[in-house]
Amino acid sequence: MNKYEYPGFHFFAGAITSLICLVLLGSMPTLGQDFSKVPGMVIDHLPMSGGDYVGSPSIIIMPDGKYIASHDVFGGGPLPEHTHVFESADRGKSWKKVAELDSLFWPTLFVDNGALYLFGATREYGRMSVRRSQDGGHTWTPTEQGILLPEDGFHCASVPVQVFKGRLWKGMERNVPVTSWGNFQSFVASAPVGSDLLDPKSWSFTPRLTYDRANWKPGSTWLEGNVVMDPEGQLWNILRVNPGDDRAAMYRVGSDGKTSDSASVKFIELPGAAKKFNIRFDPKSKLYYTFTNYALPENREKHRGARNSQVLLSSPNLTDWTVRGLVLYHPDVEKHAFQYLDWQFDGKDIVIASRTAYADGLGGAHRAHDANFLTFHRLKNFRKYRTPKAWRSLMEGITDFAVLK
Repeated sequence: MNKYEYPGFHFFAGAITSLICLVLLGSMPTLGQDFSKVPGMVIDHLPMSGGDYVGSPSIIIMPDGKYIASHDVFGGGPLPEHTHVFESADRGKSWKKVAELDSLFWPTLFVDNGALYLFGATREYGRMSVRRSQDGGHTWTPTEQGILLPEDGFHCASVPVQVFKGRLWKGMERNVPVTSWGNFQSFVASAPVGSDLLDPKSWSFTPRLTYDRANWKPGSTWLEGNVVMDPEGQLWNILRVNPGDDRAAMYRVGSDGKTSDSASVKFIELPGAAKKFNIRFDPKSKLYYTFTNYALPENREKHRGARNSQVLLSSPNLTDWTVRGLVLYHPDVEKHAFQYLDWQFDGKDIVIASRTAYADGLGGAHRAHDANFLTFHRLKNFRKYRTPKAWRSLMEGITDFAVLK
């Protein structure tokens, strides 16, 4: 009997052939797919047809130099309230998915005591949740561990988890009631550096403060707060104010992690502060930096909430902010956006993860808000990126612009 007469050969050969075809087809790009115009490096892509969208970008640099990025998934498709985790071993030039976590929404990546963490909610307006990975993001603790409070209704964003005065700090909100968007009570969660962050007993929470809609104008709510330490060593929670454009709210937080000063609430001019922003301090320049969706002059009347532009800002004191220049822009406000940027200092550069809505050859994004990409960007020599003349000329007749290719 030769090999062609062996009873199982045809079945075996057919199975191998089918497997090869599946592998080849799986590696082929989707018909019509075109990422050639997308700025930066594509980390992940969710086509509009699937009904799921990219949210909550986060990025961290691990102690070994690897970059880890993540995003959650929202929408009406098969993967709502789900988080994807990616790794780059070549400083952002290429990325691979290393994990998917269910029951995790609005998460932020951070590192403590050598371990990697994600801090978010179990679902939209779910319970506060902390997940831990001891192997650089490949495997994670289960949902049941790291639930910080038994109640639900919590809201957050991929705002920084920062270290000040021996504690980790993160801005949070609770939506009361959870039946509608915008009833946000602002507070801060904190825990000692090096403590068991999956143990609820490690965490402290400040009182929950409600936005005074009757007396604080403009705006009707606050959310997505950044905990930052000012030059005098005081801790502040700086929040997005919605609706509006160029004002943020801030209030003082006690260094014990259990108190906040409601009488300290004040409003500052911060271009683009109606949309989410992340603030970090650069010890070398002694400046605070952030990126915002500042509405350009051409959009300020009809499209004040547009997310099609990102500008870099800096401040010496958290209250006086200067636009340093435009870094990402697309003229279309309906289906293009760069939003919810998370970023880290990397020597002379800033590395960025963006929730990006852009043309993909498959119909593009459902709308600007419903992003179809997670993209990576590098802003080189950010301390020298101060181009007021270029900024003024761009305002005169901008068409298409992206510093972050």
